[in-house]
Amino acid sequence: MKINKNIIFFAFILYGCSSVDYIGEQYLGVKYINNPLGEEKAPDFDPLIRTDAFDCTTFVETTLANGNLEKLTKIRYKNGNIDFINRNHFIESDWLNNNSDIVENISHKYGKTNVRTVVIDKQNWLKKNYGINKEIKKQTVNLEYLSYSEISEIKNKETLIVLFISGKPDFYDKIGSDLAVVHMGFLLENGKLRHASRKQGCVIDVDFKEYMNTLKQNKNNIGISLVKIK
Repeated sequence: MKINKNIIFFAFILYGCSSVDYIGEQYLGVKYINNPLGEEKAPDFDPLIRTDAFDCTTFVETTLANGNLEKLTKIRYKNGNIDFINRNHFIESDWLNNNSDIVENISHKYGKTNVRTVVIDKQNWLKKNYGINKEIKKQTVNLEYLSYSEISEIKNKETLIVLFISGKPDFYDKIGSDLAVVHMGFLLENGKLRHASRKQGCVIDVDFKEYMNTLKQNKNNIGISLVKIK
């Protein structure tokens, strides 16, 4: 008997099936575009939602929202208030904290963790990149992560969000703020990473262990954070 994957996917959405290798499967092959979403007005005229193009973050967000605009808005904006300033721009200080009802960093459950201390200067970032003057205090975040030097393989029994962490020190000069999370995607139970890849130009599945081994060849890439979907 031929199994319809679409039926299985929607069964997961409706009934919370634990076999979630189908999460985001409907978007495989969709093209990669940097920063495809916005507020439909200045300073970002991009649409609030689209499913014909993603970057790594909007792929994760749209998948978590099941393509629903109301759910996506709650994920992308603090308290669901649509405004450029109110958007969860920084994964470390905004996205994880404001979505704590649906996600949780559980890196410590997969091994010994280290801490990447990140100082987010959103005020300077807004001024440098968008010419926006807004008084915002710097925010220090201690982000738990697993070091590449201490992990070789992750054996997860549930689909996780994986955050790729950088220790590169020159982000401040480039964007006006420190930054730790440089990429994200879904780590499936079958050992695949499903993500919107800038290099490949689309949403794609790759072998996670091989991908991780490639990244750790660059000394600026220091590890990963594993985030549970509640």
